[in-house]
Amino acid sequence: MGFLNKIIDGDKKIELYKFAGEGFIRLPDDYHNDNAVKVCFLDLETTGLNKDSCKIIEFAGKVTAIDKDSGELLGIVDEYESFNDPEESLEPEIVRITGITDEIVAGHSIDWESVSRVLNNTDIIVAHNASFDRSFMDRYLPLSQDKVWVCSVGDINWPERGFGARGQEILCIWHGFYYESHRAMYDVDALIHLVTHNAEGSDNAVLELIENAAKPTYKIAAVSSPFETKDILRARKYRWDPANRYWWKNILFEDIDSEKDWMADNVYNGHFKGKIDEISLIDKHKS
Repeated sequence: MGFLNKIIDGDKKIELYKFAGEGFIRLPDDYHNDNAVKVCFLDLETTGLNKDSCKIIEFAGKVTAIDKDSGELLGIVDEYESFNDPEESLEPEIVRITGITDEIVAGHSIDWESVSRVLNNTDIIVAHNASFDRSFMDRYLPLSQDKVWVCSVGDINWPERGFGARGQEILCIWHGFYYESHRAMYDVDALIHLVTHNAEGSDNAVLELIENAAKPTYKIAAVSSPFETKDILRARKYRWDPANRYWWKNILFEDIDSEKDWMADNVYNGHFKGKIDEISLIDKHKS
C-alpha cells in the first residue's frame, strides 16, 4: 500500500490538494472536555543539526483538543509562533531548505513566556522526530524537560498501517495532500491533518500517539558485547553509546522477552548478559 485507495479515481489517477491549516475550529482558551486530550503539535527550524550548539530560528506550537475515543480533532485551543534571531549568519543550505533568511529573522526573538503558556496548556507534546525537537526545547526551556513527548515517526506503526516510509512529506502525499514544508507552522498544521486523518481500515493515527504516551519504554543495552557483533546490532537498529561503550535501543514492554531471546542467541552465545532499564514517561525521547 502507498496511496490511500479513496484518493485514487476510477482512471487510476491521483489528485493532491494543498493543505494550509484551513478548516481548523478555534476553541475558547479555557476549553474543557473530560473526553478530550490536549495535544501540542510542535516544530522547530534551526541553524543546523547539532543538538548541543545549533540555535532555534523558528518556533511553532499548536494545542489541539482530541477526542480520546474517536481521535477526532475537536479544535484548536492555543497556539504560538515566532522567528528567532540566532545572531549569526545562516548557512546557505539552511536558507535553501527553509526559505528563512538573515533578513527574515533579524530582530525577532521567541517569547518564552508564551511558549510556556502553550506547553502548560497541554497533556502531551508531539513532534515528527521528537528527539531532535526535544533536545532544543529541553535546552532552551526547563519546563519542556518535565513534559511527556511522543514521536509521530517512532510512536506510530506506519508499516503496519501500510506505509513503507516515515517522512512527513511523503506520508502526507500518500494521504492525498501536500503543503509548504520546512516552515514551522506549516509543518505543524500538516502533521495535525495527517494524524487525525480518517484512514482506511484503522483508527486515526493520533489515537496510537495518545496510547503510546502512557506506555513506559525500556532501554535494552548489549553490555560487553563482542566486537564482531556490532554489525548485526547496528542492523537491528541498536545505537552506539560512546560514553558507556555499549549498543542500545528503546523497546516496549511487550517486546522485552523476544529481544532478550534475540540478544542471547545472536550476541551472548545462548545466555542474556545485557541490561534493561525502564524509562519514565517524561524521559522518553530525551537525548
